[in-house]
Amino acid sequence: MATVSAAEALHERALATPTAPALESGDLMLDFQTLALRATGRAAAIAADGATAAPVAVLRDSGRVHAEWIWAIACAGRPLLPVHARWTEGEIIEVLRRADAGTLVVDSRDPRLPAITASLPGLRVQGDEGQARAGGYESPLPRALVPSCPRALVSMPHAILPTSGTSGVPKLACLPWTAIAASALASAERLGDAARGRWLCCLPLYHVGGLSLLWRSVVLGGPLRLLPRFDAGAVAAELARGDIAGISLVPTMLRRLLAAWGERVAPPGLRVVLLGGAAADPELVGRALARGWPLCPTYGLTEAASQVATAAPPPPGARQPAPLRALPGTALRIVLDGRDVAPGEAGEILVRGPTLMSGYLGDPAANARALDGGWLHTGDVGVLDADGGLSVLDRRDDLIVSGGENVYPAEVEAVLLAHPGVADAGVAGVPDADLGMRVEAWVVAAPGAGLDATMLEAHCRPRLAGHKRPRGWHLVEALPRNSAGKLLRRQFVSRR
Repeated sequence: MATVSAAEALHERALATPTAPALESGDLMLDFQTLALRATGRAAAIAADGATAAPVAVLRDSGRVHAEWIWAIACAGRPLLPVHARWTEGEIIEVLRRADAGTLVVDSRDPRLPAITASLPGLRVQGDEGQARAGGYESPLPRALVPSCPRALVSMPHAILPTSGTSGVPKLACLPWTAIAASALASAERLGDAARGRWLCCLPLYHVGGLSLLWRSVVLGGPLRLLPRFDAGAVAAELARGDIAGISLVPTMLRRLLAAWGERVAPPGLRVVLLGGAAADPELVGRALARGWPLCPTYGLTEAASQVATAAPPPPGARQPAPLRALPGTALRIVLDGRDVAPGEAGEILVRGPTLMSGYLGDPAANARALDGGWLHTGDVGVLDADGGLSVLDRRDDLIVSGGENVYPAEVEAVLLAHPGVADAGVAGVPDADLGMRVEAWVVAAPGAGLDATMLEAHCRPRLAGHKRPRGWHLVEALPRNSAGKLLRRQFVSRR
């Protein structure tokens, strides 16, 4: 698709396949023509604020109306600023202020709204009142309605996405539509025909994982079935219908889904389970594959419009996923101390390709570091094998240097999660006068497991080198994770 704006992409899709299903939510189905008409109608409400380039923020639960507003913002020629639905008013105000948002699309009943508007008196609030119409246009969609793309819009970001924010204030990654479309097309090349089938979206539409499914639906012309949130029982019921080709999950979701699904064979018709957002322990991956679930592990970043490296769909009966390889058009390097390392050596993962962000909004110092030399410096630690297969070890910021030895928390967590009595585990470094940092573990026990430190130490002893074994144990009720499934290690360390 040669279009350079999301509005063009949506309207060209509506003209090419007007009656093909686009969005499904509950008993309602919108075809691409109706979606384009509704988005055009809502765009008029956005334009009423009189701004021409100010971002439009969306603070809503995920669902059909949320999706319509996302496309409406595109049709209005304005950058999208998705806001995390669970943020406090203080966090929301900070991001809206930093992005200089002009309008906030929000449910007028949101209890945080008074505090937000009091702090940002120039912010325009847009609810749904009177905006559910299709825009006053008759079907079919007239070709004259397809928007042209002024040169200024090409250089404007389509979306300004807060990063996951596992440490400090989130950065604001600016993604052009060209990067988003390139990601969708490269993903389709890796995943095959399943990418153009019906996908089930149970990821939030304020994260790149959920948004990428919405965007890919228009680029590729496949339907997207939306669930308002992840619920293992509801997801299992949708998959049991047999018409879902693909789903994107984080490991925590997969673990809960397998429990809800039980011992039945994998859902009929399901051809791709994208598994990303956080490291998955090998036991979980092996168990899912053994039951016939077509796992495609993926490594991605908000700054790269979602996927960076993804495994191809596994053949029937596979016991291991395919290797994690860079998407077509994406290049990877592993760098340590400014030099490219040999295959098999660990270092920072660098990414280059057409899916990269244009930069962080209003942060030239961060841009200089992150995009040095045209490569995205991810801050993640990984290894490339001789054939280009990628293994992601951990976040560089989470690396524990204990007694001069490097310890990757994800490796220790994988060992702990292999214990049948462990429901969840997190590992982090704690300051130590002798070692510099010592390894400690926070563990959630499975119901009835009766875990204690002695049992966990016995489990780790034959599986981990001495410097990797935890020296402190904390049995807890739950671990803090963000909505993408990533462990918030600093939070549980601070609660010691």
